[in-house]
Amino acid sequence: MNKEDSALLNVDIPGLTKSRSGKVREIFDLGDRLLIVATDRISAFDCILPSGIPQKGEVLTAISRFWFEKVKSICPTHVAAEPPPIPVRGGPLEKRSMLVKKTKPFAIECVVRGYLAGSGWKEYQKSGSVCGIPLPKGLQESSELPEPIFTPSTKAETGHDENISFEEAAKTVGLASAEKLRDFTLRIYKLARDYARERGIIIADTKFEFGIADGQIYLIDEVLTPDSSRFWPADQYKPGKGQPSFDKQFVRDYLETLDWDKKPPAPALPPEIIAKTRDKYVEAYEKLTGKKL
Repeated sequence: MNKEDSALLNVDIPGLTKSRSGKVREIFDLGDRLLIVATDRISAFDCILPSGIPQKGEVLTAISRFWFEKVKSICPTHVAAEPPPIPVRGGPLEKRSMLVKKTKPFAIECVVRGYLAGSGWKEYQKSGSVCGIPLPKGLQESSELPEPIFTPSTKAETGHDENISFEEAAKTVGLASAEKLRDFTLRIYKLARDYARERGIIIADTKFEFGIADGQIYLIDEVLTPDSSRFWPADQYKPGKGQPSFDKQFVRDYLETLDWDKKPPAPALPPEIIAKTRDKYVEAYEKLTGKKL
């Protein structure tokens, strides 16, 4: 079985202490640094699926590295300058690994929307606004917004994140921090949106995470990946409906066709859905970077 046929679902590294496992990433504590290793796990509807997507972890890490480098002039990033620790250096995990500065994460997700989709579209249909921000009348599903909007959410340990207003975000993290996070979020998104659009990808919305260390705010976690963003092919964009995508919406759409109550255990994915999803992740990387994986 070659590497393109097999998915890496779990990672343990002898000699390193795993501090936690996320839906996709394994986090190892190295003192003042963290080692983040991206697996090939995929989640949908807050459930980790039993099937992985081969090379997904490599794609996520490579895309995040690419964007961290591109946006560091706007906001410092948590990426460490030194090489990864010896147990992963030069081995099969290195392409999936990122050594980062340890920070204290802010307790909100910093979501930015340039287009009306997902929970934003549902909220707009009910109230004509998103997270308390009034929007023009007559917008359709997938409409481009007049200006990108900052729509923070709670950071749920379990279950779904909930959209909140800027005022609620300010109560959570403090007004000065909320204003800085909003500024960073909008500036990073606009830079990425313009860059990606030139390469045939619409970034409809995305979420960022920020942390603080020694009084300095850092961009952390993953950045502008198909897991944290809605990526649409620009040449197929037609407002008024949902869009084809490079992200895991493809998997969600498949799962919606099943008789599944969206509670664990999640169903396995058929081989053709796994293969098509892998191809979408790889295509997003190659379009954005101009490089082969």
